[in-house]
Amino acid sequence: MTLALSTTLHTSFADAVDRTRKALADQGFGILTEIDMKATLKAKLGEDMEDYLILGACNPPLAHRAVTVDRQIGLLLPCNVVVRADPAAPGTVLIDAMNPQVMVQVADQPGLGAVADDATTELQAAIDSLSRDTGDR
Repeated sequence: MTLALSTTLHTSFADAVDRTRKALADQGFGILTEIDMKATLKAKLGEDMEDYLILGACNPPLAHRAVTVDRQIGLLLPCNVVVRADPAAPGTVLIDAMNPQVMVQVADQPGLGAVADDATTELQAAIDSLSRDTGDR
């Protein structure tokens, strides 16, 4: 099992973020949290890094099903999606969505498998839609 469902885009960072938000929304995910790692590390530590944004994506029906099975599963929610510039390849942006199957491995609760399967299907569809739309913008 891999940690992430991933794709690579050849576009600007801002365009990749916009396209990722739309792809997630099209699959029923809203963005609950947003962490700009580049800005945070610069402000808190004075460290520079490439563009790196963590989006906390939530699909309310799936989240409800998951917490109904195990209230502690909230520790693993929302599903993090990372949009990050590839420092070795200018104009290349990597998108990694947490593989929901990790939730099943960590929690090991009956009933979470079906939720993780559905979440995987929807997140993979979002990632796949980004892979299909490869035109540079």
